[in-house]
Amino acid sequence: MWVRTRAGDTVNALLYRETGRSDDDAEEALWSLNLGLAEYGPILPAGVIVRLPVLEARDAEVRQAVTVWD
Repeated sequence: MWVRTRAGDTVNALLYRETGRSDDDAEEALWSLNLGLAEYGPILPAGVIVRLPVLEARDAEVRQAVTVWD
């Protein structure tokens, strides 16, 4: 899938908005598909066409609440 960046997008924000993930595996897959993307710097300009990787959905981690009594 291809998307166009919005003003102020970062790779993490773009990944999370479009795929619901912004973990290391997702980011690595995006960088490998868009080799020249790093030339734009950390904040991407509006209108850059970016190819998104096909990612499997990750199960949410189960977290247990920790209290001061634990």
